[in-house]
Amino acid sequence: MPRIASRLIACFLLGASTLAAAAPDSAPGQPSWRAESPMHHARAAHAVASDGKAIYALAGTGAGGAPVLVIERFDGNAWRDEGRIPGQGLNAPAAAALDGKIYLIGGFGTDTNVPVADVLVYDTTAMTWSRAAPLPAPRGGHATVVRDGKIHVLGGGNSTSTIADHDVYDPAKNAWTARAPLPRAEGSPAVAAYGGKLYAIGGRSGMSDFGAVDIYDPATNSWSSGPPIEPRGTAGAATYCGTIYVFGGESQAKRQSLGEVFRLTRGGAWELASTLPTPRNFARAVILGDAVYVVGGSPTPEASHASTGSAIVERFSVACGAG
Repeated sequence: MPRIASRLIACFLLGASTLAAAAPDSAPGQPSWRAESPMHHARAAHAVASDGKAIYALAGTGAGGAPVLVIERFDGNAWRDEGRIPGQGLNAPAAAALDGKIYLIGGFGTDTNVPVADVLVYDTTAMTWSRAAPLPAPRGGHATVVRDGKIHVLGGGNSTSTIADHDVYDPAKNAWTARAPLPRAEGSPAVAAYGGKLYAIGGRSGMSDFGAVDIYDPATNSWSSGPPIEPRGTAGAATYCGTIYVFGGESQAKRQSLGEVFRLTRGGAWELASTLPTPRNFARAVILGDAVYVVGGSPTPEASHASTGSAIVERFSVACGAG
């Protein structure tokens, strides 16, 4: 397989949240973990989004590496099946929740490394699908984050290589605009909106994992270097309790799914904040209520676009501003 190697498979990123942009005034309290109701369908290389009312799990691969077509919705208590995504399945798409809709963006078709440009839109009230303007070019293994009512899509890859592309979707215009590309071509970064800027964290290309953290300033359409983190791809990220948390991921060098949870300190460095009860790659992290939920993913590292997922859901919370 070309340089993208089947290892590109995405961080979704969608793990990012736009909550609480200011730096924390004081350290958070002791982290707490709780096992939640598992999904009905095991998933890896999937997409997860939260609209503040519920968490939606879409696409990915599950038992036996087969594509998962069922949409699942979690209201904080239980999961329910809520229809199917259009088509034959996707691995490594990204998703974003905005104005009552879930945007399912790109991905690789079924369990292949052939990318698509489709943008599928799920109306959470009507429970119907429509289509938005397609991506400027097919891609999978990218990450998304919402800022100021627009969806930023970062990195990923096409069928031959990783890419540095940074494209922004404006729902009001149903149009895409190219913005300053990432400093390097990479798939599977984690992304978060924080302090009015966007953070692209880690990622990978081929068999190389990255520990770089790059910060995008929308006001100047430029990137700068942030504090590095231990190299990882397919991690999750969420802006929570006034800072960024990074969850799990995968080290190709170590051949391990990772369990560390890092927090960006007020001094601008990463510190170990906790450990995932179940280390996972494709560690999709989203906020619902006052907690972060890490949804699905694979405890076993796999060099495949047909990863065997898990149904594991774990809830992370801290007392914000304690101590």
